[in-house]
Amino acid sequence: MNEQMKNPLDYTGKFSTELKFTATYKKYKNAPTAFREAMCLNAEYPDYFSPVKDGDLFAGRIEHGLVGFSPDEWGSTAFGYYCLFDKLSDEIDNLDDTDELKTDLIEMLEFWKTESTSSKLRAAYNDEMKAHLPSDDWMHDSGIAFPLYRLTGANIDFNKLLKIGIPGLRIELERNKIIAKQDNRDFEFYDAAQIALDVFSNVCDYYIQEINEQIGNVSDSNRKNELERIINSLRIIKESKPRTYHEAIQLMWIYSLISDTRNLGRMDIYLGDFLARDIDAGIIGEDEALLYLESLWKLIADRNTRVHGRIIIGGKGRPNIKNADKFALLAMEATRRVKEVEPQLSLRLYKGISNILYDKALDVIAEGATYPILYNDDVNIQSVSKSFNFDAVESENYVPYGCGEYILEHQSFGTPSGVINLLKALEITLHNGFDPVSKSKMGLPLGEFKDFKTFEALWDAYKSQVEFYVRMMADHEKLEYEIAGKEAPFLFMSMLYDNCIERGKGMFEGGVKYLGGTLETYGNTNTADSLYAIKKMVYDDQKVTAEKLLDALDSNFANDEKLRHDLKSLPKYGNDDDSADEMLMKVHNHVGNYTRDQAERVGLDSYLVVIINNSANTLMGNSTSASADGRLAFTHMNNGNAPSGGNDVNGPTAMLNSIAKPDTSIHAGSVQNMKFSKRMFTEHRDKLKALLNTYFEKGGAQAMLTVVDRGDLENAMKHPEQYRDLIVRVGGFSARFVELEPEVQRDILNRTLY
Repeated sequence: MNEQMKNPLDYTGKFSTELKFTATYKKYKNAPTAFREAMCLNAEYPDYFSPVKDGDLFAGRIEHGLVGFSPDEWGSTAFGYYCLFDKLSDEIDNLDDTDELKTDLIEMLEFWKTESTSSKLRAAYNDEMKAHLPSDDWMHDSGIAFPLYRLTGANIDFNKLLKIGIPGLRIELERNKIIAKQDNRDFEFYDAAQIALDVFSNVCDYYIQEINEQIGNVSDSNRKNELERIINSLRIIKESKPRTYHEAIQLMWIYSLISDTRNLGRMDIYLGDFLARDIDAGIIGEDEALLYLESLWKLIADRNTRVHGRIIIGGKGRPNIKNADKFALLAMEATRRVKEVEPQLSLRLYKGISNILYDKALDVIAEGATYPILYNDDVNIQSVSKSFNFDAVESENYVPYGCGEYILEHQSFGTPSGVINLLKALEITLHNGFDPVSKSKMGLPLGEFKDFKTFEALWDAYKSQVEFYVRMMADHEKLEYEIAGKEAPFLFMSMLYDNCIERGKGMFEGGVKYLGGTLETYGNTNTADSLYAIKKMVYDDQKVTAEKLLDALDSNFANDEKLRHDLKSLPKYGNDDDSADEMLMKVHNHVGNYTRDQAERVGLDSYLVVIINNSANTLMGNSTSASADGRLAFTHMNNGNAPSGGNDVNGPTAMLNSIAKPDTSIHAGSVQNMKFSKRMFTEHRDKLKALLNTYFEKGGAQAMLTVVDRGDLENAMKHPEQYRDLIVRVGGFSARFVELEPEVQRDILNRTLY
């Protein structure tokens, strides 16, 4: 491809959509960004949509290509106009040198190296960021902090979409365009958004044609009826707002795919009324309504977002509780029947919620579903209000997304676009700005460990190390939004986010009501336990010198197993021991408050930590040497806000008392993973409920529960073929245990089972 481009429509065969997309981008490179995005959306859709499969009761499957446009591309950290460079390079290497396609692909790859949105963000880094944030490969590189290139976690206004439909959006766009013209404001956003809605209609037409072709080869009358129902719903949602439960689900699902929003929000609010009306009118029965949800659940699972697919039920602020509860019960039954790792069904509990819902949730969890995840509105609404500075009514619209971060549905945005390894920050501080793993300088050289004469001197140095990186990650977050706003309005998301249509602006160019950010923290508990051990052993009791402890850590305790035993024997977070728990809260309060203080400096509405560990606690542990809590080098770190695996030895009450102590009003979400035996849910249900209720009353914000029998995990590692349906909570997401990497399996195995 060169400046004398081929006609985009001339491309056929493999990579034709990627080449067409690139040619379209080049053609409209200097056009208004909204119009360029609309034309590029037209180039990739419906091409990246794939046919309806046997058993599907709704249309909507997607397979993104190696080049395209998305807020959060699949399979890598890329956003906006993306290119999967590694995968594309592999494809190029597999082609013969004489293949004409190879030349086109090479030119396409080179073009996106500077034109992709992630590349533009990286190029905009200042010298300090380039020096200290050298890579985004936190899965393999040694480092304290890593940037992530993504705009993830959107929760759009599905309720509005289903109330007014695509035609209603068109009317709203046209009405606001007239106002913009009267006010002499730009109106390109409105014209581009209308084109995007045309693309939505094109996707519906694609499926109508594709399904009609299928029907000709179908002999089963029931399947023909199912396919005809899909066609009818597609025709309706193109031209009017949905009238039925089926039409509403179909509209929601296609829109979520084309906008690439991977979290589905408070579904019991926006589908509950449709469900109740159809059942009351005799259009469908509960059995058929459940089948629709089971099909949707399977489509969500096949989408395979891994850490997303959030669906929220329950919670305060629902306008029609009766209808919402009816849907919530059906959703939990669908989760019980469709044993998949997605969707991540999440139940918001509060005093006064129906006991039927709560008991149903525990029944489903008891069968090994790991869902619904339990959230405590009586704590979270107040915490969200304080941490984000939202009012109480707004805060009732909080939704957890992804691994458990909070935002307000269709009002706020807060992508987690950075990670920090607190244990690595301590390790680098102890080594005076040197990384013993990569054998390179890293971070700030703040002095030798032996020269810190008091624990407070060491603590101050650790804080300075963490703060240095937190500031850079806040700068990265703000810069990411600035680049995103310059590059594209993200039309499909913006049309269903408050204020964007009224302002005629995309989300990241001043359209969204609240623009915030989040920073993922890892190794919190290991860091606190290590600092406590250092304070106790080196400074308070003087049982070991700084030099000897550092030598032991650097040798991975090779010659001092007794010292490791002494370190491991010290009090640890997770046992309701005030001394250990207070150190955890010291670490927690520092990183939480300092991160929150960056929002005003960089010009965001909020910037908060999220303690939502996924398998990154294992991946980052692989590049972190031994720590003073007795943890061996290159092994997993603790998960989320939980104790380090096996360190909670005083029973579940003590563990829950500990994890309820950290302040929930200075972060944007925290993971509390717990592992219980099936007996707790079957033979001791009353005790389990009393335990959870007390935990929630004492300030517990959330509970992610895995139910397994003792020995199941060990047997699954030995005989994986017999345990294909064993699902566990990893961190902020679930997975089939046998599909996890061995080191992640060991992390889960080491967590205490109650």
